[in-house]
Amino acid sequence: MSDPMEPSTSKSDPNPIISPITLLHPRREPFEHGLLPIQKLIFTDPLQALIPLKQKLASSSSSSTHRVNSDALADALQISSEHARLILDTLASVLHSEPDPLVNAHPDDVDSVGSDLSDLILFLYIQSYKRLLPRSHKDSAAVADVWPSTSAFDGYLSALSPLQLVRSNTRRFMPSQADEEAHQLSYLQKHLANIMSLLSEPVEGEGEESLVLTMEGFEHLGFLIQFGDKGSEGIPLSQAAPFFANSDPDMPAVPVPASQVLDWLLENIASSLEHITDKISAKENGPQGGSDQDVAMADASSSSARASPSARNCCFIEGVSKSSYVKQASDLKHSSMKVINCHDSVIYILAPLRYATIYGCSDATIVLGAVGKAVRVEHCERVHVIIAAKRVCIANCRECLFFLGVNQRPLVVGDNHKLQVAPYNTFYSQLEEHMAEVGIQATMNRWDEPLALGAVDPHDSLSHPAGVSDAQAESAAQLDPDQFTNFLIPNWFEGESAGSTKDNPFPLPDAYLKSQLRNQKNLSEIKQILREAPLEENRKRELSCALHLPVTYVSYTAYKVIETLRLRGVIRQVYGFNSFSSPLPDGRVISVGGQETS
Repeated sequence: MSDPMEPSTSKSDPNPIISPITLLHPRREPFEHGLLPIQKLIFTDPLQALIPLKQKLASSSSSSTHRVNSDALADALQISSEHARLILDTLASVLHSEPDPLVNAHPDDVDSVGSDLSDLILFLYIQSYKRLLPRSHKDSAAVADVWPSTSAFDGYLSALSPLQLVRSNTRRFMPSQADEEAHQLSYLQKHLANIMSLLSEPVEGEGEESLVLTMEGFEHLGFLIQFGDKGSEGIPLSQAAPFFANSDPDMPAVPVPASQVLDWLLENIASSLEHITDKISAKENGPQGGSDQDVAMADASSSSARASPSARNCCFIEGVSKSSYVKQASDLKHSSMKVINCHDSVIYILAPLRYATIYGCSDATIVLGAVGKAVRVEHCERVHVIIAAKRVCIANCRECLFFLGVNQRPLVVGDNHKLQVAPYNTFYSQLEEHMAEVGIQATMNRWDEPLALGAVDPHDSLSHPAGVSDAQAESAAQLDPDQFTNFLIPNWFEGESAGSTKDNPFPLPDAYLKSQLRNQKNLSEIKQILREAPLEENRKRELSCALHLPVTYVSYTAYKVIETLRLRGVIRQVYGFNSFSSPLPDGRVISVGGQETS
């Protein structure tokens, strides 16, 4: 029997321990944006299911590149070509390797490019992942009466209702970022041996009992783990490992025994889990209101700073209530954004991003500038979301309206009710530059092709009746063109952020374009009436500004003027809510939309 192959590392350090500065972390993107509620992807025993699947896909893929297209994937998994293409699109959005051809493929070329077989196998493996349960609420009686409907929101999921978050005035029952990271690390710790066996190769002449891992195979683990705190900008995986860090770049690295790599990774996962557990314990046992955003995202009052950077390349906007909040590209040093638990407010994120999450918001308007990878909107109600993005997933939302400029079909999953979609309806001066930076194409908008999957997400750590995951989710209806209007973003920083965008870059369908022009004419008529109204000039200016904004944006003073003139309904109509007629102080009546109201 031949001697075991030696790793490419110094013999003076046989048991290297990673520095605390470079702790191992799970990559959050696959777990947060890469899970699909397609029942045939949920394997009871992923290893036993994926070994023959890998062999079948390897035989059908290109022998030189080992890339898999949607036809081969649909045949191997016995799924529709629509779902196979969805898998490839989703995988492309969460890949760790930016140079991968799938990441940069034009939508028409995705099938010809295909996915790397190893990345695809890892993607399919983690479809068995179960998300972390929300914590039990300490005062369930205090929130039991604010969510009267019966649906998948109720029971355990009812704790996630934004209305209950307001009533309970606490978020301690929701998993923190550190809780979720610990949960993901525990999952990887449990399944790493299986994952390693899927990436490893047998030593020639020694059968399946002796597996080795090549440097290329090890790099694929970068789909699930990373070192350092800067996300995809962190330390290259092979450079963080002692097995390959000193390899000659001009020569192939010597394969390493898979068992040795596994032991090293498990040791580092255990070290990272201990580190995270200590932070969580210190947070829970220490004084309330700590500022460690990666342990527990601190609540923010309406008068305090609400944007908090974490150590993991993500910025949080949390707890904004009854006010407006603006972030521009110059304000953000992170590539991901999470808007959490915001109510009765307007949030502007006018910047290029990789990922964005909107969670637990209600009665708000949220504008996302340009998101190049994926957006997830979850557990929101009565929220208007304006998004320019490559892809968007909507989960467990109610009475929300989405103005979309998206290159891929919007994905609708979970228990949704009364959702509406409409074409993109706004712009700001740097929008087209930001879209080009993250790779969004204005000529391709699939806002009107929502794809609804299972009504219950099998990735939630809840027990569901057999077969319920196959139940069809409620899709989204198209907004009536008569209710469509432009959304005007104020230019607060004129001169500081000059850009070339002068109009909505996404072409509008004819019906929506006609409605837009009609409403612009109505707005001009209203402005003319206001100019002639017997008001002081400062009040006229306030009211004119207010007409460009939904009513939730209006300052307190301007809002009182509007209430005095009974023009709240007019503003709502202009922005697509309802028609309205209202008397002015001199007795004249503003009538918009053909209906008059006493």
